[in-house]
Amino acid sequence: MFLHNSSSKLDNHLTHPDWHLTSDHIPFTITIPISEEHINSRKRLIIKDSEKETSFIKDLISSIRNFHTFNLSDKKGLERVVIKFTKVVKCTWEKNSKFVNITKHSKSWWDTSYSRDLERYRLTRSLEDWKSFQKTVKTMKCSFFNLKIQKITNKKMKSPKNS
Repeated sequence: MFLHNSSSKLDNHLTHPDWHLTSDHIPFTITIPISEEHINSRKRLIIKDSEKETSFIKDLISSIRNFHTFNLSDKKGLERVVIKFTKVVKCTWEKNSKFVNITKHSKSWWDTSYSRDLERYRLTRSLEDWKSFQKTVKTMKCSFFNLKIQKITNKKMKSPKNS
């Protein structure tokens, strides 16, 4: 058994000479502490087809229209425009996006309409609302993942074959 000798957490082994039975080897055991994995990160997000997405695009377009790019003749001028563009995109993104927590339980297929349906069920507690919610989720999950599979398939078909 090889153990990391500078780690007090992993240098926790026991020998069991009375466990060897007919073998001439002595069993060892080691206790390895395993903590529960907790993935929690925050990122900025704009929900697709939302008012914030429309606002982001409009703000970005109006800001870019004010750029003076008609006389770009040297590298420094181009770098200034690129830096300005980067700052505009960053500021516009921060203005229109919101922070969301991404956890191991996050669902990329979830839609705000599901939240409304779920809230309706929670208010009424009716079996019909629950069944309706479940059916909607099942249908939309299926559609979402079928679309993902289709995109991957199309991407692979378009890429050149390796010979």
